Amino acid sequence: MGYVNQKYACDELWSFVGGKENKQWLWLAMDRHSREIVGCFVGARDESGALGLWDSLPECYTDLLTAYQSIVFGNQHHPGGKGTQHIERFNLTLRQRVSRLVRKALSFSKKLSNHIGAIWLFIHHYNQSLPL
Repeated sequence: MGYVNQKYACDELWSFVGGKENKQWLWLAMDRHSREIVGCFVGARDESGALGLWDSLPECYTDLLTAYQSIVFGNQHHPGGKGTQHIERFNLTLRQRVSRLVRKALSFSKKLSNHIGAIWLFIHHYNQSLPL
């Protein structure tokens, strides 16, 4: 379940680099109106990961993960499931199109920099394909 506010919907999904013991979390923020991915961070599923995503975002919606609640303050944080269906759908599309994010696949990144690069390439392609 993701996070929703007036401007952005945010969510996270996991993948791994090098082996299943090196789990990496992909944090995403999507503009709720244009469906553009406006923020992305790869890191831990804790406060440091949430902070990495939120540094440039004024308002976001998340799920009830405590990492979100410790970073986003006051009326900027609106936890709950309503309005997150588009970011959840994007997560599924991302897993389908970027093979290294498939949970039980043989293809995976050996280097974190290659992992992040593959994700960013897809996000830039996705954003360019959106109607103006």
